[in-house]
Amino acid sequence: MNIAEYLHRTAQVKGAEGALFSGHECVASYASFAAQAGAVGAWLLARGVTAGQPVAIFMKNRPEYLIVQYGIWMIGAVAVPINAKLHGREAAWVVENAQAKLTFVSDALGSDLGSDLGSALAEAGCESELVVVGGAAFDEALQTAPLPRPVSCDSDDLAWLFYTSGTTGRPKGVMISHRMLRAMALCYFADVDQVSANDAALYAAPASHGAGIYNIMHVMAGARHVFPLSGGFDEAEVFDLARSFGSAHMFAAPTMVKRLTQAAKAAGESGEGLRTVVYAGGPMYTADIIEAEAHFGPVFVQIYGQGECPMGITALSRADVSDRSHPRWRERLGSVGRAQSAVEVIVADEQGHELPAGNVGEIMVRGDIVMSGYWNNAEASAKTLRDGWLLTGDMGSMDADGYVTMHDRSKDMIITGGSNVYPREVEEVLLELADVEEASVVGRAHPEWGEDVVAFVVMRAGSVLDAAALDAHCLSNIARFKRPKDYIALEALPKNNYGKVLKTELRKKLKTRA
Repeated sequence: MNIAEYLHRTAQVKGAEGALFSGHECVASYASFAAQAGAVGAWLLARGVTAGQPVAIFMKNRPEYLIVQYGIWMIGAVAVPINAKLHGREAAWVVENAQAKLTFVSDALGSDLGSDLGSALAEAGCESELVVVGGAAFDEALQTAPLPRPVSCDSDDLAWLFYTSGTTGRPKGVMISHRMLRAMALCYFADVDQVSANDAALYAAPASHGAGIYNIMHVMAGARHVFPLSGGFDEAEVFDLARSFGSAHMFAAPTMVKRLTQAAKAAGESGEGLRTVVYAGGPMYTADIIEAEAHFGPVFVQIYGQGECPMGITALSRADVSDRSHPRWRERLGSVGRAQSAVEVIVADEQGHELPAGNVGEIMVRGDIVMSGYWNNAEASAKTLRDGWLLTGDMGSMDADGYVTMHDRSKDMIITGGSNVYPREVEEVLLELADVEEASVVGRAHPEWGEDVVAFVVMRAGSVLDAAALDAHCLSNIARFKRPKDYIALEALPKNNYGKVLKTELRKKLKTRA
């Protein structure tokens, strides 16, 4: 089934209801949303785009994003979302690798990234046509007689071609089918949250990623889709929109949750109107979520997924996040929850054999949300998929109740003197200290021990790094061999466009200090 069928069905019964909002202004009902998507689809067909063909989207968050996305799906073509924060050359590589016939570019990118993309495409000899949203060609698309309904698709036909962040080399295109998106959406209702027509989805995180893919269940329920005028994440704007619309849902990276908490405390905001904040995309430290939940109340749900299994590996429920009565509540809060309904999750050794509860190994997952492979990359697909199981590359453990606790990416594990050290465990301990704002732990080559542990630390404003105090705290909470042998103060941790700490950059800093 074509995932765009959900928009068609909702428009049939809720056509007059407000669907797309730019800030506080309603710019499309569900009837006009579906009609504009159908018009874009018909226009794409007239331009020679066919079913199964990739079409790229290089846009900031705005209501037209969903119109374009559903327009692509209306004809069975494949949406290729590109983070608008990427440089034009980076975006051009994705467009060329995906062999996208057209690329939609938001006019907000205008003469900088938009022109950079055009120049980079020309240099590469890529003939993808740029269509500026807000320009003449897009206006023409919206005036095209719309398709009456989506074309029929097989469930295993491609819907999204999602490129991984590529922090270590070129990104890979994850092939995401209509079946995967449908399973993800149904798991959301079963394992994450319920959605009603009274809800409002706030798109403060990039629509090219988790925030955008979560539009589907809100379309299914006929909820409102609210795009901040800033085009991104602004704490004051989030509080204003949540208060105005009420019953607001948003997807947020852990760094965004932390910023929301700090901003709310500073401004005296209670988070009125925020009903659900789903967090994922990086490590959420226990101290941070305890602080956030204490301020905002029981609004948080955690999910764990990857591009290769979008949003769909595990979920930690609202009840688990807010529970303080269970004898092991802190352990559960430090986990990523239990397997979602459409997948199997195990922790396995290097041979793929499931390990007993409590043992650390690689997290593996299989089911209807797992990709079939990477776009035109059989070698990478073979390394990542084994007998239907996705090898996540994440090290973790599962307790007897099925709660999965992530330790680190397998490549980030530190082996010192033959013993394993998982950086996250050390980071969690450092973040218990009130003066520590952020911490990231990496391994450093050592002639005797193989590696030793080094902590990069960002102190809160007005505080100075005291290595002796940090060391004493670590020695009081973790084994001696796990404690950092060096503490390095930074003003800020290096991060990519998605807020993930770039440990590769931290390792480079260590080399320059040697």
